[in-house]
Parts: sequence; C-alpha cells; structure tokens
Amino acid sequence: MGSKEAGKLEWRISVDNGTTTERLVPKSGPSERIFLWLKGLVMKVIVERLSKFMRKTWRIGADDPAKVVHCLKVGLALSLVSIFYYMRPLYDGVGGNAMWAIMTVVVVFESNVGATFSKCLNRVVATILAGSLGIAVHWVATQSGKAEIFVIGFSVFLFAFAATYSRFVPSFKARFDYGAIIFILTFSLVSVGGYRVDKLVDMAQQRLSTIAIGTSICIIITVFFCPIWAGTQLHRLVQRNFVKLADSLDGCVEEYFKKKDVLKNENEDEETNMKLQGFKCVLNSKGTEESMANLARWEPAHGSFNFRHPWQQYVKIGAAMRRCAYCLENLSICMSYETEVPDQAKKHFGEACLKLSSASSKILRELADMMNNTRKSSKMDFLVFDMNSAVQELRETLKSVPVESNKPKEEVPNNKGDRTMSMSLHEVLPVATLVSLLIENAARIQTTVEAVDELANLADFKQDSKKKTGDNKAKQPPLNS
Repeated sequence: MGSKEAGKLEWRISVDNGTTTERLVPKSGPSERIFLWLKGLVMKVIVERLSKFMRKTWRIGADDPAKVVHCLKVGLALSLVSIFYYMRPLYDGVGGNAMWAIMTVVVVFESNVGATFSKCLNRVVATILAGSLGIAVHWVATQSGKAEIFVIGFSVFLFAFAATYSRFVPSFKARFDYGAIIFILTFSLVSVGGYRVDKLVDMAQQRLSTIAIGTSICIIITVFFCPIWAGTQLHRLVQRNFVKLADSLDGCVEEYFKKKDVLKNENEDEETNMKLQGFKCVLNSKGTEESMANLARWEPAHGSFNFRHPWQQYVKIGAAMRRCAYCLENLSICMSYETEVPDQAKKHFGEACLKLSSASSKILRELADMMNNTRKSSKMDFLVFDMNSAVQELRETLKSVPVESNKPKEEVPNNKGDRTMSMSLHEVLPVATLVSLLIENAARIQTTVEAVDELANLADFKQDSKKKTGDNKAKQPPLNS
C-alpha cells in the first residue's frame, strides 16, 4: 500500500492478517553513511569549535578595546617599516640589514608607552655601547698579532660575565634587564663576527641605522596613535583599589552584624560576594604596581603628570593599602567562624563597629576621589577626626562588656543604665577579635592617608576649592590609649 504525504512517497506493508501496518525504510548505502558521518564530524568538531573560538575572541576585544588598538598599532608599525625593505631606494640606503628594522619593531613594540620607551632606549643604548666596545676590542685584537683569538675570547667572557651579573641586581634588573640582554647579543655578534667580516664599521653603522629606524617608528606610533600610558593605568589602578577596599570593609562588617532573617535574592548575594572579595585584588596587585611604576618613569610628561612625577610613591601607597587588605582578609575569616556568636554580643558591639567601618570607608572613598581628581581634600582632616572618635567609642564599648565571673549569674547594668545579662568570655572573644581588627585597620588607614598626602605634596596636587565641612584644627583623639 502506498500513500503520498508532503510530496514524499511512503511504503507500508500489512502484518498480522492486515490489522496493522509497518513502515518500510530503505537501507542507506556505505557511501551515504560515510557522508552523514563526515557531515556530523564537521558540524560538531570544526564548526562548533570555530564558532566558540570566534565568540571568545570577540568577547576579549569587547571587554578590553585597548587590546584591539594595540594589535592595529603593531600592524601599522610593521607595514611602515616594511617599506624600507620593499622600496629599492630605501633598501639601497640601509642595505641588506633592512630586516633588522622589522625585527626591532616586533621585539620592542609593547602595549603601553612606558614599556615601548623602555625597550627602545635600552636597545639603542645597549647597541651603541656594545658596538663601540666590540669595535674597540676588534682593533686591540688585530694589533695583538697571533694572540687575536685569545683577546677576543677573553673579552667576550669578561663582558658577558659582567652584563649577566648585573641582571641579578634588583634596581638594575627592574629598568635595564632588556638592555643587558641586547648588550651581550650585540657585543658577541660584533666582536666574534668581526673576526671573519671585513668593513666591520660599515656593518655596525648599518645595524645601528636600522635599529634607529625601527625604534623611531615604534615611538611615533605609540605616542601619537591612541597612546596607552602606563602612568595613567597605575593611577587608575590605585584609585580603583581604594574603592574596592571601602566596599570590602563595609560589606564584611554589615555581613557580620546582619540579621539572620533578612532574605536576599541570588543577584544581591552575588554582588555582595564580589564586594567582599574586593580586597583580594589589592593583595594581588603588588607586581602590577611595581611594574607600572618602573615603566611610567620612562614616559614623557602627559596629562596631569609631569616628567618627574613621583611614581615610586604609588608603590608606597600600594604597600600601605595591602596592609589594610590583610586586616580585611582576617575580617572575612571572622565571618566563617564555626563558633556561633550570640545575638547579645553582636547587639552590644554592632552600632560602634558599624560606625567605625562607615567612618573608615568614607576616608578610603575620599582618597579615591583625591586620586581621581588629583586635588587635595578639604575635608580629610575632619574625616580622620571622625574615624578616631569612632575608634575611641569602640574602645569604650569594649571596656564596658558585661563579662560574667564565677559568681552566680545576675543582671549587670551597663553605662546606659539598662539591665543586660552578663556574657561569658567564650561568647565575647570572637567579637573582640573583630573589634581589634577594626581598630588596627583604622590605624593602617591613617598611615595610608599620610602616604597619599605625601604624594599630593610631591606631585603638587591643587587645593580643593570646596569649603571644609568641619573644624580641621580640632584636636584628634589618639589611636593608642
């Protein structure tokens, strides 16, 4: 029996005395099965992976457009320097060493101006110094007669040893490590290669000219085409870290003293966890801060930053911020104590702790505004005074804890005249740890304020035009009683 449905012919046969029918499906041949298998393989393995790779690539560029700009700048630099190799007049001017200009661009071009300047200057200075010494050693070796090989070999050993040893000096390695590598390479090429190559001076001049061409193109494109300044990146990094510290401080204390019956949705919980973990970014930023500070010293004046801007002061500020972040890390550990803290203890310390955390976070956010606006704060002294007052109040609260003794339990009056039940030392100890960390964090925040004030004085930050919101000359309570 045949029936035609949707333009296709379908065959069925009757089974079990014609009461039921069964569909007949034609068997596919080997070639068709192989084709279907290859089609599935291509769709799953190649097409899906390619589409996943393309989505990931697009997301990287969308999240950080500076990476796309850097790639475009590298392509532009290589295109320009390739002209010296393809155009005959320019090729005749630099000779067969035109490829060295392309190699220079590939090696020295970096994502920010400071790194590019550092590598370019290191490469040029190291090439000139090593080339000059190589020519001098070659001349001395030629004058020594039969001892020429020994003079060249000893000079290579001596200068390679000295340049390599200098890379172990921390201050030298931070700024001139790449230059030391180029020095060893260039000196070896000139001194050893000069033993078999005639016209050594001409070869050195051509190499130096090609390197100068490559570095010049890199510097021009880096500075004048969408520049990315290492100093600006460092400045913004420190400013963002202040905000993250403030969010983490507020989040930790609020999370510790919050009521158990307060319900939050998943988005709020995720946002809260991100703020609580913000101090980890500060702890992990040491290497980035030191690297950017070293690179920023190579950059010319730009924006609000002069040529001799105190970049190393940012490293001191970062170190002070990390000391605060260590306190916040311990605060986050207090939140995960398995020992249950009674509500009575939280109620006794809650108001004073929240007041101190609020005053401390206000200072951190004010420091972030100072960094963002490059202006001195007109209310910093008042905020520090407010924080010290909160510290003193928290200490008084700690002294007034009604700790029970061996005597029979009885109601103990507090300073406010209320009747409260006494608490055991076991119940008070976890909250007392939190209190001591908050007080220590306040002292470290004051050290951070001093570091930022020193930066403001060294960098000549402008005075804030806003009127002060408090009596800044008022006597501040000491942190240590």
